[in-house]
Amino acid sequence: MAKDLLLEIGLEEMPAHVVWPSSKQLEERVVKFLEENSLTFDSVESFSTPRRLGIRVTNIPDRQEDVQEEVKGPAKKIAQDAEGNWSKAAEGFVRGQGLTTDAITFRELNGVEYVYVTKYIHGKESKEVLTQLDKVITSMTFPVTMHWGDTTFEYIRPIHWIVALLDEEVIPFEILNVKTGRETRGHRFLGDNAVINEPKEYEEKLKEQFVIANAQTRQQMIVEQINQLAEENKWQIDLDADLLEEVTNLVEYPTVFVGDYEERFLSVPEEVLVTSMKEHQRYFDVRNEKGVLLPHFISVRNGNNVKLDNVIKGNQKVLTARLEDADFFYEEDKKLSIDACVEKLKNVTFHEKIGSIYEKMQRVGKISQLIGQQVGLTDEELADLQRASEIYKFDLVTNMVGEFPELQGIMGEKYALLQGEKPTVAQAVREHYLPISSEGELPESTVGAVLAVADKLDSILAFFAVEMIPSGSNDPYALRRQTYGIVRIIENKGWSFPFRKVQRVVAEAINADEASFGIHFNQDQQALVDFFKGRLRQRLQLQNIRHDLIDAVLASKQDDLTQIFEAARIFGQHAKDGDFKESMEALTRVINLAKKVNPEAVGQKVDPKLFENDSEKELFAAVKSARDQFGDQSMADNYEMLANLRPVIERYFNETMVMAEDEKIRNNRLTQLAQIADMAEALASIDKIITK
Repeated sequence: MAKDLLLEIGLEEMPAHVVWPSSKQLEERVVKFLEENSLTFDSVESFSTPRRLGIRVTNIPDRQEDVQEEVKGPAKKIAQDAEGNWSKAAEGFVRGQGLTTDAITFRELNGVEYVYVTKYIHGKESKEVLTQLDKVITSMTFPVTMHWGDTTFEYIRPIHWIVALLDEEVIPFEILNVKTGRETRGHRFLGDNAVINEPKEYEEKLKEQFVIANAQTRQQMIVEQINQLAEENKWQIDLDADLLEEVTNLVEYPTVFVGDYEERFLSVPEEVLVTSMKEHQRYFDVRNEKGVLLPHFISVRNGNNVKLDNVIKGNQKVLTARLEDADFFYEEDKKLSIDACVEKLKNVTFHEKIGSIYEKMQRVGKISQLIGQQVGLTDEELADLQRASEIYKFDLVTNMVGEFPELQGIMGEKYALLQGEKPTVAQAVREHYLPISSEGELPESTVGAVLAVADKLDSILAFFAVEMIPSGSNDPYALRRQTYGIVRIIENKGWSFPFRKVQRVVAEAINADEASFGIHFNQDQQALVDFFKGRLRQRLQLQNIRHDLIDAVLASKQDDLTQIFEAARIFGQHAKDGDFKESMEALTRVINLAKKVNPEAVGQKVDPKLFENDSEKELFAAVKSARDQFGDQSMADNYEMLANLRPVIERYFNETMVMAEDEKIRNNRLTQLAQIADMAEALASIDKIITK
């Protein structure tokens, strides 16, 4: 008879961001445990609140199925001597399987006879197997852990109770003296303990004690209550997904309410108000139908609506205190000058091994001009870029950013505009932080994009220069994210960005005035190139490009980021062409032979006087035409031109012995192939492409 399993781990309140990942992890680990122990099931349902992680599994059989297993042992010549007596190896083998030598049979495998036994394993009762669920619970991992009492065991939070039921039976086990049972706990303030008689009544019993165990149900309750308020008042409320998830995992029984704050605070930039509400208080901001911010907020109480007025007043009081601070900081910051703030940055350390933020700004000013010239900025844009680079970190020493670090850049733009800076300069100050996450918003303006690239590139070069290179998962200064940001910005803008050249030019410029810039950059560092290629690979993988094509374009002689993206796109488009396989195989053969070129012959011209057949002349003419056009046309045209060489190359190989005995003729032919290989490898390392 099939039975249902209920497992609930009762804890002290967990951090909101840990709840859903932990719930998913528990589900995955329980499912894996059941599969490994040959226990089938129909469905799995997860539950989670700040104080509990639960799972319900339906239709688990009473016992494991009996298993018949064929087990292979040692070879016959090892298991028996010439007289047919069993060796110690054979006896040890059957003893290990719980059998005797009477169970041995022989079976031939690849011409050799081996010992085999048939092992019958009787399935255990499910309840007995499930007593091992304690190992599932204790094996879970968390981003932070704690231990309690005098034990060394660590967990996300102390465990206070465990419910483990198989239908109406308690599954017996214990963790740190906490024994399993059928009693769960309700809401910390509104509910009592509840006895769960069987898994199917779990949700209803908890609901009676003011706990909504299903996280999706709880979230939907929040959404419906907020939407009802919005509809009644004709408000717009942005249900930010991250905030909604966090609020859902902060409460067990949600009740939505509206609070107010004084209209005078609306004179403070709305980014400050929204940040204060969202990041610090977990409130949703409220807007009218035109999207204008209103002096209200939406919050969620962990409980019912009893004495809700007191809760509203308390939340309004806390928010008012925060907004009073913000208003004060804003008024005080308006008295500061940008130049004074920049001067203060001389005493603010960027990193003890690298120097101050002021020194970083000086380097970024130089780097941004070099990049701006590389990508073709106008004189006016270069002038705006220069001014932006001179001031772009000034807001770090303002009161507002000191209180609300999330607003760095945003307040820089606000204050820059208040002090008369050009809008393009102010925008670049804000945008230089972008993207702030792997797939976050990119800078819109050209000046902001260049400043963002320069700032990130300086950080990467500086940390590599002092040998603080990310390893494994350790990346405390987010260099991978910053490099990925550069890659995304360059891809988005479609700029020419030959990385080795840029790296070399930047290093030369900084090292020429090392005393002013405070650091010495390495001019040629393969580790840095490989680091960038790792982020390029990450970006290309997200675009569903075949792994071998990614390997090929990254191994090419091309180091212009935009050209690499273009090459990957082109090869991805043509990979399904009918003649793709043949074209790549022809070019691969050329490349492999070209590797045999005598080093002394590299750079020599092909001598037509040494040709011995018409196919050589035909290939020579085709390659000369291709080389003449190669540098002046698009990468797509270059690909087509190389692919179109296939019939000429095939005729050449059919009629020509490349590795001729005559050294001059052999080198002449290899030199001709090397010219083709050189063009091909400007697009991709063709020999890495899988054509099977």
